[in-house]
Amino acid sequence: MNEELKHTPLYDLHVELGAKMVPFAGYEMPVQYPAGVMAEHKQTRTKAGLFDVSHMGQVVLRARDPDDAALALETLVPVDVLGLAEGRQRYGYFTNEGGGIEDDLMIANRGDHLFLVVNAACKDADLARMRAALEPQVTVKLIRNRGLLALQGPAAVEVLAEHHPGVRDMRFMDVETLPIAGAECWVSRSGYTGEDGFEISVPEAATADLARALLAHEDVSPVGLGARDSLRLEAGLCLYGHDIDSDTSPVDAGLTWAIQKVRREGGARAGGFPGADRLLAAMAEGPARKRVGLLPDGRAPMREGVQLFASQEADRPIGQVTSGGFGPTIGAPVAMGYVRADLATPGTGLFGDVRGKRLPVTVAKLPFVAPGFKR
Repeated sequence: MNEELKHTPLYDLHVELGAKMVPFAGYEMPVQYPAGVMAEHKQTRTKAGLFDVSHMGQVVLRARDPDDAALALETLVPVDVLGLAEGRQRYGYFTNEGGGIEDDLMIANRGDHLFLVVNAACKDADLARMRAALEPQVTVKLIRNRGLLALQGPAAVEVLAEHHPGVRDMRFMDVETLPIAGAECWVSRSGYTGEDGFEISVPEAATADLARALLAHEDVSPVGLGARDSLRLEAGLCLYGHDIDSDTSPVDAGLTWAIQKVRREGGARAGGFPGADRLLAAMAEGPARKRVGLLPDGRAPMREGVQLFASQEADRPIGQVTSGGFGPTIGAPVAMGYVRADLATPGTGLFGDVRGKRLPVTVAKLPFVAPGFKR
């Protein structure tokens, strides 16, 4: 099977650094390095970690008038793309006719074009969706000749500032084109860990050189998929295919903050995206279930798929864990999942069925770790 897996521009560097490589979204990716997941997690929370996210889909949308590209994309996402200022990006998601989430993504306004970053496992479907809906008025281009790195952690800004001091002035969700280590990079102050940091799109030929330059700093270590997952879980961030999917409403997921006023009921450009009627109605009615944080008692994690019950004796589950593991920053197991709305109040005691045993778990407020973004 390994022969069928794709490699990112950093594959050889991962092997050189002793990474344990695993299949992920059609790529051979590092799950951890010799230091281990726990050390990589703590490195990112206290200093800086470098992640290879080159498997993600980088997409450029162009039209004769940039506003046309923005308005066209609004037919697929419930996001105010037209009002997104140049040099800024925002989170969004593709919806379906049932009001579910087909994928979540980042949308950046780079002046004469829009730059999108979509999930690796969904990028083929996302491209097909956009091409069918937007072309020929909008050109949809998958960028195949650039890598993507994420430098995350409280030391990230000073590490990157050694290559370009201007990054210190960037705010959370700013996007700029900057020369970094001799390459033209598309830099955003964003990431998927809950920490301050940057995502850096870099020409493929320069990706390994940039990674080595960043890793040469004493405050930077390589981080794999294992710690990436525990970091985003502590930060209360959804993972597509686990915490959100095509059957999940943004209302249930607590993601309606990504729908700006102009796209909501009564807004100047309300609706107009797939499933708008259902989604806007659900926003008015409120959710039947809610995504919540979960703190299992003891030291044993509750993993994805664990069913949740209101009591030890209850016959019917009232929810399910969608992500779970050990939170190194907290020093205890953490999880996310969906529970019936009337049982979603922080502090509510529930029980998770782990291999036939009902174990106590408490509903908790998200995120588990306060975000370190620069506002």
